[in-house]
Amino acid sequence: MGVPETGGVVATGRLSLAAQPWLADHAVSGVVLLPGAALVELAVRAGDEVGAGVLRELVIEAPLVVPDEGAVRVQVSVGEDTGSGVRPIAVYSRADDADVDSAWVRHASGLLGEDVPAVGEGLSVWPPEGAVAVDVSHLYEELGARGYGYGPVFQGLRAVWRRDDEVFAEVALPAGEADSAAGFGLHPALLDAALHAGAFSGARESAGDGLFLPFAWSGVSLHASGASALRVRLRSTGAESLSLDLADGEGVPVASVESLVLRAVAEEQLRAAGGGGGDALFRVEWSSL
Repeated sequence: MGVPETGGVVATGRLSLAAQPWLADHAVSGVVLLPGAALVELAVRAGDEVGAGVLRELVIEAPLVVPDEGAVRVQVSVGEDTGSGVRPIAVYSRADDADVDSAWVRHASGLLGEDVPAVGEGLSVWPPEGAVAVDVSHLYEELGARGYGYGPVFQGLRAVWRRDDEVFAEVALPAGEADSAAGFGLHPALLDAALHAGAFSGARESAGDGLFLPFAWSGVSLHASGASALRVRLRSTGAESLSLDLADGEGVPVASVESLVLRAVAEEQLRAAGGGGGDALFRVEWSSL
C-alpha cells in the first residue's frame, strides 16, 4: 500500500504456525522465533516496491515470537527518500486479535538504498581449491544441546570445507520445501542455514557456547531469486561478525552480505518474550525501597 505524499509504502501480513508451519522448525530455548533472515526477506521485498532493493542496514531490536496458537500481524514501513535514494525501513508486529488501539512492537529498523553493488565473481570452482572437508554429521545435535531447536526445514547444512580464514558450505532446503523457494527472494530457512556454517569458523569456535542471534545486517544485496540450494563462502570478520557470498548450484551469484554482527542472548530473555504474549516488550526500572 502506497503512502500519499511521502512515496513510501506500508506492507502488511499475518504470521502463524497454521499458515506457515515451517516456522515451527526455528526455535531458540523452546521459543519459536521469526528468523533474522526472514526480517531481511521482508525488508528487501518491501524495498523492491519503491526501487530500493539493497538493504544497507537492518538492526534487530527485539525478537519476534511466533505464538503456538493464534497469529501475529506484521507491518513493514518504508519511508520517503531522504536523499540519494536512501529510505528508512522498520518492521513491526502485534497480536492478530489485539485491540485497534494496541501498540505495535518495533522489531527491526534500518535503511534501504538504490545503489546496486557490482556482482562478485561467484563460486564456480567447487569444491574450492585447497579447502579441507569438515565433518558436519553432529552439528545439529550439538546445536540442539546449546538451545537451538532447528527442525528439518532449517537443518539445511549439507557439507563444509575450510581454507585459512574462509569457510565454504553447501546448503539446501529439504525436498518437501524446495518448491516453495520460488515464492521468496531468498527463502529464510536457506539463508539461516548458510549462517550455520559459521559454527566452523575459528573465531566463532572460540566465542563460547552461548546463544548467539543475528543483530545487525549490513550491505545485503539479492542478485537472483528463488534458489532452493546454495554454495556459501563465509569469512569471519571478528569474534561476533561475518560476511557471506551466496551462489547457486552453478556458482552464479545469488546474494551477498557485507557484514552480519551476532549478539549473545540470555535464555531468560527469550522465555520472557515467549511468555508475554501481547506484553512481550519489557524494560528495566529501578524502584525505591
